[in-house]
Amino acid sequence: MRLLHVRTLLDLEEGKRVCPEAYILKELADEDLERVEYGILSHCWGAIEDEVQYKEMDALIRMGGAARKKLRQRSGYQKIQKSCEEAWKDGLAWLWVDTCCINKESSAELSEALNSMFRWYEDSERCYVFLHDLAAKSIPTTGNETAFPESSGWPRWFSRGWTLQELVAPNKVRFFNKDWHFIGDKKNHAQTISSITRIPSRILRHGLDAHHPSAAQIMSWAADRKTTRTEDRAYSLMGLFGVHMPMLYGEGKNAFRRLQLEIIRMSSDHSIFAWDRKDNGWSGSVLADDPSFFRDCDDIINMEPDEYLAALKGGSTGK
Repeated sequence: MRLLHVRTLLDLEEGKRVCPEAYILKELADEDLERVEYGILSHCWGAIEDEVQYKEMDALIRMGGAARKKLRQRSGYQKIQKSCEEAWKDGLAWLWVDTCCINKESSAELSEALNSMFRWYEDSERCYVFLHDLAAKSIPTTGNETAFPESSGWPRWFSRGWTLQELVAPNKVRFFNKDWHFIGDKKNHAQTISSITRIPSRILRHGLDAHHPSAAQIMSWAADRKTTRTEDRAYSLMGLFGVHMPMLYGEGKNAFRRLQLEIIRMSSDHSIFAWDRKDNGWSGSVLADDPSFFRDCDDIINMEPDEYLAALKGGSTGK
């Protein structure tokens, strides 16, 4: 895992002299990560030319003044800077940002990052959520189609595929509006966030391990979320199910079928077959074509055989 050194970036911003041999990005092995506390940014990507890529961040210390000034004007750089400021306030020396901490020119590194991302968010000390399109100083409690016409009336972050695991995995999630004003955290606003995302508030407060939702339930949370690439509708769910797969961009909807097969291989949760054929039609397989097929499966729960039998007996006696 490659992390951004918070103090180095802030020193550059404050005009302090930084040794050209200093590092701004550092790769840490898993055993080193166990001793390191870090923050992590969750955000919606803007235009690719506005984001700061790995090579640009790696060269930041050695970059000439004019080039650095131009880079600093990008919205992608500004959210990294603001995230560093928040991390430093929280006593964190390291930060992970997906735009600049992954060398996406390496397919092996990209595949490893996508398969590790849930764990990286889960292990973070703080997750900073940047709602770039929200001006209000509180998390919205009612939808606003006028303000957010392309994301079902809510800030765009709540409609994206990858941000689902970025909301569920970390223990401490802090939300910021477009001006980087703190507007609330996940646990204290669990009920509001649940009404937006359909994720039960108990899971937002205590995590997946505390309640073990069914496969169909988890799929239902992703039913209306969007990704730029079709394959990412499947890849963005791997961590939520604890499965790993190679990335095969170009396979289209087959990625979601592969995900379901991997879930079946790893668990005995038969709710994976509970998708709605009535509204979606027959897919030609016992597997669904897309997470949207699970839209109405949010009330399907896992039960052990003895629990099920007890429930049947209770129902038959009117208890």
